[in-house]
Amino acid sequence: MRILFDEGTPRPLRRFLLEHTVDIPDWRGWSGLSNGDLLDVAESDGYDLLITTDHSIRYQQNLAGRRLAVIALLSQSWPYAESSIEEIRTAITEAQPGELREIRVSKRREA
Repeated sequence: MRILFDEGTPRPLRRFLLEHTVDIPDWRGWSGLSNGDLLDVAESDGYDLLITTDHSIRYQQNLAGRRLAVIALLSQSWPYAESSIEEIRTAITEAQPGELREIRVSKRREA
């Protein structure tokens, strides 16, 4: 699966997604694009999924009819996202085109 992180997505997450191709907008010359424009270029370039930390994407973008899915991590904090790795991986596996999944990550889970 081809995955694009938005600019706020914690970069260490890439280490847990080695079975996927993961890119960052900076690498593609897409830094600074608005959500709508980023979705358009990602979709036209063949990405399957955008992972974002934009809490308001659900209200800003209509994903119906899109060929890519969006996962919104509701925190930019890597320690918090790290505690939800399995939930994130499951959401990636299950994500369908045009779908938005929100993952609420708020604090480290105790072992």
